[in-house]
Amino acid sequence: MRAPIGHFDDATPATGLLDLLTRPVADAVRDWRGSVPAEQIVYVDTEPEWADTATFLEHYGPELLDRSANCVVVAGKRGGETTLAACVVLSATRVDVNGVVRRQLGARKASFASMDTATGETGMEYGGITPLGLPAHWPVLVDSAVVDLPYVLVGSGRRRGKLIMPGKAFAELPNAVVLEGLGSA
Repeated sequence: MRAPIGHFDDATPATGLLDLLTRPVADAVRDWRGSVPAEQIVYVDTEPEWADTATFLEHYGPELLDRSANCVVVAGKRGGETTLAACVVLSATRVDVNGVVRRQLGARKASFASMDTATGETGMEYGGITPLGLPAHWPVLVDSAVVDLPYVLVGSGRRRGKLIMPGKAFAELPNAVVLEGLGSA
């Protein structure tokens, strides 16, 4: 199979490679119920040492910058309560944590979650966190620019490998909220 975007040596429907994914991601792919068929969620093998965006683009092509997304975990705090959420924005942008995220979560303060919190709560590897398979109660905030793309490259739950999904599938993730301006330049 040829990847719908990018130039990867190996592209396979993720449904056929569940053993390569972390348990929460494999479960999400197996249980996928969106309008996009699960077979359109494609796994591409990539080198784990090239997982960070800048290095990844250096090795797999700068044209992927406008077709890839980052998924980051944020913590919104109000009083003694902390709400964890995921934010999905294009790799060329930054998450508007102190504006859009803070308001959406109804928090007084919002910040990026620590690496230990992000990996411990998701069961995924740092540098590979993906919006598929997140804890069921988490809001998944998705920038509208991600949803508008035909295909988007995102983490696979591990540093090795990436997933390619139709943009509209991000709007169908459990607890997804599509927001304008979540990612800013």
